[in-house]
Amino acid sequence: MLWVLLAAAAAPLQVARNAFQRGMIGEAGPWGATLVRFLFGLPFSLVLLTLAILLTPDARPNPDLRFFVTVGTGGLAQIGATACLLVAMQRAGFAVATFLQQAALPFGALLGWVVFGDAMRPLQWLGVGVTCAGLFILSWPKAGLRTMDAGALLGLAAAAFFAVSMNGYRQAGLALEPRHPVYAGIGAVVAAQAIQSSVLGGILAVLRPDALRAVFASWRSSLGAGACGAGASALWFSALAMSPPGPVRAVGVIEAPIAALAGRTLFRERLTPLQLVAGAATAVGVVVTALS
Repeated sequence: MLWVLLAAAAAPLQVARNAFQRGMIGEAGPWGATLVRFLFGLPFSLVLLTLAILLTPDARPNPDLRFFVTVGTGGLAQIGATACLLVAMQRAGFAVATFLQQAALPFGALLGWVVFGDAMRPLQWLGVGVTCAGLFILSWPKAGLRTMDAGALLGLAAAAFFAVSMNGYRQAGLALEPRHPVYAGIGAVVAAQAIQSSVLGGILAVLRPDALRAVFASWRSSLGAGACGAGASALWFSALAMSPPGPVRAVGVIEAPIAALAGRTLFRERLTPLQLVAGAATAVGVVVTALS
């Protein structure tokens, strides 16, 4: 079960990348910090793709229309997801936002049930219910129902975008080269990051040149985020090329306790006992939904 090891290895790299990006929001803004993940990750992804090509000389990639549509859809959804997640981490806390993004799995399951008619077993409904209960507690407005917590809402929005991107990237990997999932996953990473860097970088160059300058001025942090992001994406995409998003997302839940530790160590954040229980419930619900 190689995909399990790949997904597990991706989780700490993803937390490290998020930590680098969160620290850049003040200077580059959320969109500039989002660009860092893609623009500075692209050179590292190209190196990984070169290694994949050398190690799989019999690979026959087929970048057809299905590949470009799915990788483009996944890439654009990931831009929105990353921006929402970074702002949520700033407002709701690093660990809480990480817990909230776990809603990507039940969102994806419900989307498949409503739009595509995917069958859901009783245990999956239970998992969705437990996850929703945990998310409800995490996102409950501190000042009462009349005041909505923007950080919590953005965390849930990030999860919705991630649900779309996960499915898009899986289909892109299957379309590119189904016989070599690691090669296909890394190839999809390169294509996605090239699209994301061009689209978001072009928009910022026109509308927010100051954010673009801040990104390059913080090149050391940008390189750290890019390296961690390229490694995490290559591992995630490869795992998604081997397994449906549900089980992969379930393994990825291990990022939640890592994020809680990082939030306390790096950003001096403390979770309340209720938040810890709600975060644990969210993680359990994701695992039950994915593995039922």
